[in-house]
Amino acid sequence: MSDYYKTLGLNKGAGTDEIKKAYRKLALKYHPDRNKGDKAAEDKFKEISEAYAVLSDDDKRRQYDAFGDSRFHQQYSQEDIFRNTDFGSVFQDFDMGGLDGIFSRIFGGAAAGGAGGPFAGAAGARAGRRGGAAQMKGQDVEFPLQIGFAEAFSGGERAVNFRLGDGTERSLKVRIPKGAKDGGRLKVAGMGAPSPYGGPAGDLFVILQVASHPRLTRDGDDIVAHLPLKISEALLGASRDVETLDGVKRVKIPAGVKPGTKVRLRGLGFPHPGKETRGDFHVVVDFDVPSHLTPAQKSAVAALQEVDL
Repeated sequence: MSDYYKTLGLNKGAGTDEIKKAYRKLALKYHPDRNKGDKAAEDKFKEISEAYAVLSDDDKRRQYDAFGDSRFHQQYSQEDIFRNTDFGSVFQDFDMGGLDGIFSRIFGGAAAGGAGGPFAGAAGARAGRRGGAAQMKGQDVEFPLQIGFAEAFSGGERAVNFRLGDGTERSLKVRIPKGAKDGGRLKVAGMGAPSPYGGPAGDLFVILQVASHPRLTRDGDDIVAHLPLKISEALLGASRDVETLDGVKRVKIPAGVKPGTKVRLRGLGFPHPGKETRGDFHVVVDFDVPSHLTPAQKSAVAALQEVDL
């Protein structure tokens, strides 16, 4: 993976016209029709085309800038990256034919430009001149949905209300899977923007934003809670109640426990999506050291000192 801005020779704040101009210049140089049999040029053409597909789309570019290269590619497949990119407007005045065939050869059969294909934008632009623009799919739409920590744990159903770019309002219900993760994407086919050419509508992607919990944290599919102990409990051991997402559980703390020790409650973590198994719940032992001591407490601590504790 590489820096899309560097790939096109641009600064991060480059405008739309700059991005298109930079891509046109490089595409003309590395176009496979001008570099027949040159694998390096073909690879470069593929690289700059991917960079253009992301940076020329406001939503994709915003996600790329916000999350960085690695996390962006965790959320976007190659088909997602190229979907609805309008390469046709870039290449329409290039005296080089076979655009659809070139993309199909370089990126695979899905790039041929059918409905929903990664090069639907390019193919649609050319098909429009041939009377076949009805194959062009509508724009996908992303909608951020904040859910609670416990809701991500148990799953459920949520109402989603959003507005398309043309002002059309849509309402639907989406199913939150058990064990949903922050940044997870729920796809609702056909609920995106309508196609301007009469093709199928785009898709809706609901982006989950999981709220933090006041006492619990998530580590993968495990849950971590901190349990402060009195010094006497740490020395002598204790049984304490701990609130989990499955209710209150009794935890036995061994005598002489050290700070940072983890007590594991097996199978009380987050569900593994699509599976029956679950993560674990970890209770991390902390010491609750008082900042002020009563006279009786001072006397007790002094007595401990006398017996070398």
